[in-house]
Amino acid sequence: MKPYVISHMMMSVDGRIDCAMTELIEDSQVYYDALETLNCPSQMVGRTTAQMHYALPEPFEAEEDTPVGRANWYAAGDAHDFSIVVDTHGKLRYPTNRIDGRPILVMTSRSCPMAYLDYLVKEGISWIAEGEDTVDLTRALAVIREQFGVRRIALLGGGHLNGSMIETGLVDEVSIMMSAAIDGRAGMAAVYDGVHQNAKPFLLNLKDVKQVGRGTIWARYTVQK
Repeated sequence: MKPYVISHMMMSVDGRIDCAMTELIEDSQVYYDALETLNCPSQMVGRTTAQMHYALPEPFEAEEDTPVGRANWYAAGDAHDFSIVVDTHGKLRYPTNRIDGRPILVMTSRSCPMAYLDYLVKEGISWIAEGEDTVDLTRALAVIREQFGVRRIALLGGGHLNGSMIETGLVDEVSIMMSAAIDGRAGMAAVYDGVHQNAKPFLLNLKDVKQVGRGTIWARYTVQK
């Protein structure tokens, strides 16, 4: 059993999601107002997004690199709503144990240094270690539901985490905000990136569509399973 996951992103017409760009093409409050209506008390981001917006500038450096080696989890408190960060190898440090008022929960792989998890415990941060060299998202989400009581998650990027989640069948709903602008720059991240080259398209069913903000189209879809 896993939480219900809604992928919520803002993009340009050509599907790019660079934050500096999206802040220029639509009032960010339009995005956050839409996020609020999704009723997802927990939110999930990848390492790059967390590093850009929430983490300290200097990465964690382990003096001892002995890996975790086995699946495990740790709850720093009794919360049921979290800011979840996927940090496969344990690189990020934080100025506080909360993001946007919610306690942090870090997902790592079993190859992450045990010293990093010790750091998280010292800082009062919960963690889950699942997967050998990459985070086993399926199992980690099951742990989040079963051990931490999380029922709904808003998946907020970046593109590679979104791609991994959709490819693994873990996204239940897509909430996409297409703003009235074109990026056009080569090499910029798309909403869903890094999916296996031989994967078939992931089919969606339209749930709702409306215009918001400065000509932004907000569409919601359920994912065909």
